[in-house]
Amino acid sequence: MTTIDRVESTTATTGSGVAVQIANALAPFVGGDLPVRLTAWDGSEAGPVDAPHVTLRSPRALRRLLRHPGELGAAQAYVTGELDVEGDVDAALTHVWSVAHERQLTGIRPTPAAIAAVLKVARAAGAIGLPLPAPASQAVLKGRLHSVGRDRQAIHHHYDLSNEFYSLILDPHMAYSCGYWRSDAADYTVEDAQRDKFELVGHKLGLAPGMRLLDVGCGWGSMSLYAAEHFGAQVTGVTIAAEQKKFIDARIAERGLQDRVEIRLQDYREVPDSDFDAVVSLEMGEHVGQDNYPTYASVLHDRVRPGGRVLVQQMSRRGRHPGGGPFIESFIAPDMHMRPVGETVDLIEGSGLEVRDVHAMREHYVRTVAAWHRTFEDNIDQVVALVGEEVARVWRLYLVGGAMAFRDGRMGVDQILAVRPDRGTSDLEPVRPASWS
Repeated sequence: MTTIDRVESTTATTGSGVAVQIANALAPFVGGDLPVRLTAWDGSEAGPVDAPHVTLRSPRALRRLLRHPGELGAAQAYVTGELDVEGDVDAALTHVWSVAHERQLTGIRPTPAAIAAVLKVARAAGAIGLPLPAPASQAVLKGRLHSVGRDRQAIHHHYDLSNEFYSLILDPHMAYSCGYWRSDAADYTVEDAQRDKFELVGHKLGLAPGMRLLDVGCGWGSMSLYAAEHFGAQVTGVTIAAEQKKFIDARIAERGLQDRVEIRLQDYREVPDSDFDAVVSLEMGEHVGQDNYPTYASVLHDRVRPGGRVLVQQMSRRGRHPGGGPFIESFIAPDMHMRPVGETVDLIEGSGLEVRDVHAMREHYVRTVAAWHRTFEDNIDQVVALVGEEVARVWRLYLVGGAMAFRDGRMGVDQILAVRPDRGTSDLEPVRPASWS
């Protein structure tokens, strides 16, 4: 018995309400019965009784789906509450993704008659009309792509929600990048995984007391502070998020690190210093854009001394959505650009750096995002009180979808270690040191 047969055998679609009409009209688009149990605003139901339960609370949800079929329309309807998912959002999205894969829905080309049937149902349901305004949480950027001004807008949209908001998701380090999980013990937490990531980065860079480290895109300062406190480095961190700088400056003062850490509100292209002993950039390269990546790589090369090391931790992605897909690009990280890791390595070497090690960490991100999601849900009442229901829904969708993307191999993350050659030599051992393990 096929998957579609199994779905049909448990379907309980009766009556002639909106949900039934939608299910019948969508059959050519979804390769058979709906992959979900659907309840419409008129109380009618359709679809498999044992499938995840989706509720359309308003014709506005259908209007958004018609205007932006697929991921973006569904996300807009979900974050506004016009569409709801009962129960576990992760389980629901995983089920829908699995059915789409099994039915090979990307290859389906509905006929004009099928499209006309959908429009007929939408018209009868009152879902045809002028485009609805985008949700308030959707990004609106102005200016030339990846100009300094537009990049500041993009970073402000994502990172300046408030430091308090991110503290309800992240670990006490406030590390917003993939951790390095070295244990399966029940008492080993994401805080431990982030600490072990900092240790790994520090050893790869060969940090030692007094060395000058540049942290490009320093976030909330987790790597900068750790390098100063635990490796004795002299750290300069740069960010273009004002809220982040305010947060780090407070931590510097609390820990008495004013003589070892300086944080600047500065674009990476505007850093005037050079001859740093090492440079680190943790998950910032995704934000510089495809055309600007050679400039970014050249800045990393030019700021480190000959013989010095550079470590880039960066997400990778294949396919036709280098920004992560319509939802991510519209609500979370506008103007982001990812590529296969091999292309990133080529761009880094094009700057004159020599890549010496590529360390894949995709599975580590599954565990990292899962930990963030648990903390988020544990603090959901505080999250909603702070940023509102709509933004809370955006972040639930983001965290669930992100974990799925890494789990299913649609996205990866890698640490890329490079050196700036000094007439063919460097201070890096020709084999991977045991201390990196």
